[in-house]
Amino acid sequence: MRGHAMRYVYTCLREAHDQTLLLLAALVCLVGVYASLAVARHAARTDDRSRRYWAATAIMAAGCTAWSTHMIGLLAFRPGMLSGFDPLLTVLSLVLAVVGIGISIGSIIGRRNRRRRMVAGVFLGLSIALLHYFGQYAYKVTGHISWDYSLVAQSLIFSLPLFGVGLVASGERRYMIRQGSTFLLIAGIGILHFFGMAALQLEFDPEVALPPMSLAPTMIAPIVASVSAALVLLALVGLRLSLAARAQTIRDRSKLRQLADLAVEGLAICDGLTIDAVNESLSRLTGYSGTQLSGRSISSILPRFDIEAVPEQEEEDSELRTAMGQCLPVRVLWKSVSVGMRQQTVVAVRDQSERLRNEQKIRSLAFSDTLTGLANRLHFNETLAAQCFEATKNSSAFALLLLDLDRFKAVNDTLGHMVGDELLVRVSKRLTRCRSDISAIARLGGDEFALIVNRVDAISQLAETIIDMLSRPFLIEGSIVEIAGSIGIAIFPDGGMEPAALTRHADLALYAAKHAGGNTFRFFSEEMSSKAETRRRLELDLRRALARDELEVHYQPQVDPATARIQGAEALVRWRHPTRGMISPNDFIPLAEELGLIGALGEWVLREACREAATWPEDVTVAVNLSALQLRDAALPLTVQSALESSGLPASRLELEITESALMQDETLAFETLHRLRGMGIRISMDDFGTGYSSLNYLRRFPFSKIKIDQSFVRHVPHDQECVAIVQAITTLASKLQMSVTVEGVETNEQRAFTVTEGCDQIQGYLISRPVDANAVRTLLTAQLLDAA
Repeated sequence: MRGHAMRYVYTCLREAHDQTLLLLAALVCLVGVYASLAVARHAARTDDRSRRYWAATAIMAAGCTAWSTHMIGLLAFRPGMLSGFDPLLTVLSLVLAVVGIGISIGSIIGRRNRRRRMVAGVFLGLSIALLHYFGQYAYKVTGHISWDYSLVAQSLIFSLPLFGVGLVASGERRYMIRQGSTFLLIAGIGILHFFGMAALQLEFDPEVALPPMSLAPTMIAPIVASVSAALVLLALVGLRLSLAARAQTIRDRSKLRQLADLAVEGLAICDGLTIDAVNESLSRLTGYSGTQLSGRSISSILPRFDIEAVPEQEEEDSELRTAMGQCLPVRVLWKSVSVGMRQQTVVAVRDQSERLRNEQKIRSLAFSDTLTGLANRLHFNETLAAQCFEATKNSSAFALLLLDLDRFKAVNDTLGHMVGDELLVRVSKRLTRCRSDISAIARLGGDEFALIVNRVDAISQLAETIIDMLSRPFLIEGSIVEIAGSIGIAIFPDGGMEPAALTRHADLALYAAKHAGGNTFRFFSEEMSSKAETRRRLELDLRRALARDELEVHYQPQVDPATARIQGAEALVRWRHPTRGMISPNDFIPLAEELGLIGALGEWVLREACREAATWPEDVTVAVNLSALQLRDAALPLTVQSALESSGLPASRLELEITESALMQDETLAFETLHRLRGMGIRISMDDFGTGYSSLNYLRRFPFSKIKIDQSFVRHVPHDQECVAIVQAITTLASKLQMSVTVEGVETNEQRAFTVTEGCDQIQGYLISRPVDANAVRTLLTAQLLDAA
């Protein structure tokens, strides 16, 4: 249907019109539209009195343009019969066009609102359509006239958007877009005419005569020609006005160049509140050229700055609106100055973006973690305090989660800190993907993260999701990195109503999750708080225990299983608390390791054991356990030598017991240290043999002189055949390696008889004696000497 209409319009244009007159109509339309827009733009630049005059001229020009184009188009039409024009309707069509165009143009002069211009453009199109169809109604022929209303509708549908867009383009700041508005308006007028003429259906009837008052085309042509000539003259006037405006712009730019030499700030010279000229600095700030800003209100770029409300030469913070619609922070001041013969206002604008960016950067550095980009501890503490305040005010609940990465230290130690840093970045990204449930995320330091979650009803599910997410492997620099996460959770307000208390309780829950083996989560409970308080007091007491002589060394005899003769004793530290009594080593030895006291404690036990053993018979040895921390100390051989020298104990009577786990901390350093100790004549014993992962390899590489079979294998002999087989295998292995064997945990005569049968060198356990103090062990040794005598 649409293709058929276009062919019909094309046929009407080609075969029913005089092509020369059509070209003339197009030329008149082009000149008239240019003249109208040029005069309208000049009206927008002038003061109120002149603006009314030039606006009226632009409106008359626009109306005459549309009317002349339409009339020339009608004169170009060849109906094939006599034709004429009703003079009254012809004049009325011109009046309607002028009035309609006047309303539309008058509503937009000096205004750039696009929506307003679009509506005015559509109204302009309707006015020209009214002109066209009234003009066609004034067209008379010797016959009958009918209409194809589908073509009439299409003429409106196709042309009205062009008028709207054309009027919007005429108010744009870019020169090429403004020039394009002329062609859009011409296209709209052309579509209205040719679709309208194609809609006109003529049928010749010899009985129909022209009305007696109708004007012949030869009579109307001079009138149209006169109007067209006037439009040409007006176009020349419009050109002159445009050239004058351009010359004024050049003069303004010259002023601005002079001002720019004196100031680096953006400057606008205003006539009242209207911008006359700007310097290059302000153009760069706004993104507008001087021409685009000229004639606009200063409030169009400084919407929050009110000159009348701000004292002269007093700076004020404001916002500068740019061509991109952005708002730049600026400081503004104004001063009234004389420029030539006119009093004008100079507005100075200083960009504050760089200063604010620097302040924001400083704030970001202060409140963000530089590695992951998450909030840091300081920022998180502020966020948590605000969250507690809001939750208290609204009687709401939220959860604080503390997350610690399991096995992160191993990643740093084996793959390096660069991989460790990248791992932290990857972890932060995975946590950020849970953002829908998390209101705040922070890296508190190291491998510790903190999260605030508002939905406490699904907190367990979220914790499980995070743990599962972290347990998935990471591929970093070609290495597959596997870690896990432990989470402690405290719920506000049950877990504390103050930020410090809530954080402390979440940390206790995290400690419980770690103590449970990691890769899990725990909620805070009051029982944790009680245990923590007990542990805290124990820490304080342990730090003072050495100074207060509360620590003691007890000794468990090691005897020949066949003769029960005491051959040595193992030194075991005990803590006699002044109020709590004897505290188990299982309670304070791990605590000493955590507090970093195990080194000092181990050295004290070593010196005390050497001093005590020096008073025993010369064939009795003393065994002292070495911690992993002591074994990693390169000065250990010097410490042992000092203890031997100060006590007078021969090196051959000192035996140092090492566990496999201690060897695994740093095998290279342990290898060097143990060989130095063995070279001093000290015996090295592998403690808890069989419970590790690389026992045979260690026996081959390290200078051990004794193997101590762990009590877990002895507890079930001789009834458990698997345990029997293990003990037999170890005894045979030790014999082949020329090492002696000590069996721990012997508690029954059956177990003792078994060790005799298997040829074990020594036994120790409750069957022989529990660990006893120095006086008691001396009594045992004295009794042994008396028996021997």
